[in-house]
Amino acid sequence: MSSLHDSLGLALDRRRPLVAQLDAEQTDCYRLYHGTVEGEAGVTVDRYGPQLIIQSFHRDLGDDEVTLIVEQIEDRLGMALQPFYHARQHSQANPTAAKHSLFSGAEGDAEAVCRELGVSFRTRGVHRGIDPLLFLDMRAGRRYIQQHAQGLSVLNLFSYTCGVGVVAASAGARRVVNIDFARSALDVGRENAELNDLTDEQIEFVQSDFFPAARQLAGLPVKYRRQGRGGRRQPARNYPRLDACQFDLVFLDPPRWAKSPFGTVDLIRDYPSLFKPSLLATKPGGRLVCCNNVAQVDAQDWLDQLQRSAAKVDRPIREVEWLQPEADFPSFDGKHPLKMVVLHV
Repeated sequence: MSSLHDSLGLALDRRRPLVAQLDAEQTDCYRLYHGTVEGEAGVTVDRYGPQLIIQSFHRDLGDDEVTLIVEQIEDRLGMALQPFYHARQHSQANPTAAKHSLFSGAEGDAEAVCRELGVSFRTRGVHRGIDPLLFLDMRAGRRYIQQHAQGLSVLNLFSYTCGVGVVAASAGARRVVNIDFARSALDVGRENAELNDLTDEQIEFVQSDFFPAARQLAGLPVKYRRQGRGGRRQPARNYPRLDACQFDLVFLDPPRWAKSPFGTVDLIRDYPSLFKPSLLATKPGGRLVCCNNVAQVDAQDWLDQLQRSAAKVDRPIREVEWLQPEADFPSFDGKHPLKMVVLHV
């Protein structure tokens, strides 16, 4: 335990300037310990407003270890936090086994609100899903959107809990459309919109599979998977009908892998199937922010692939901007697992 205790202390020392900066920016959610780089692989500690989320991915942390982590952080930050411990190494076999909470109250009592860049977000120390409701390493992407969305139309694909969309609307975007397949994620997005006093005229929520939604917006036909002998089509699936439309700013943040009747999301083997409709739904002269969270994908190889894909549909990329995760997500070599690139098209 002394190794974890010592490395956590060093991590907290390094974050003093960052925490002061974020506090001045009205941000109270950030990573306090990134164990893979800072000393204890597979251990992360995140603050979400009044809550402290401790996660382990390789081994169980004992109660004494968790208690000491909490005490050490509360002492450094000078405040009491509501702690939750999630042992994520159990989640693949049994997602409900991933949660070992130090909080003894009911699940509904685990709700709280955190702030990032002056925008409020719902957080829950315990909820039905495994992942947190706001991914902290995406702050750089949300910061970019906040700085550039005013007066623009914004499309947020794979929106999850709509953090990007809520930031865009709060920053004065003319129109914001969030698209995600999961109703539960969009419901949290609606909560986030309400927390920031956003109206239905400012922000929209569309529950849909990515492929039919993005392809309709891009003016492309919707395709179904073929299965069985003779390539027989699956039965038609319901999906919202959308008119073709291009946006000034499109944000594309897909999961590593997912499968649906309309296609497969595969960030290693087939990013172009996601990229093409997203690019065609971006106005000429607009910007497309693409994300890839697979560590084994090389950033330059991925960018080369995007540039080839853009050339194939005669929508060449005019300018490229890389966005790096912020200082609470250190890296050994500057090659972060999460890659974010802004494409001016």
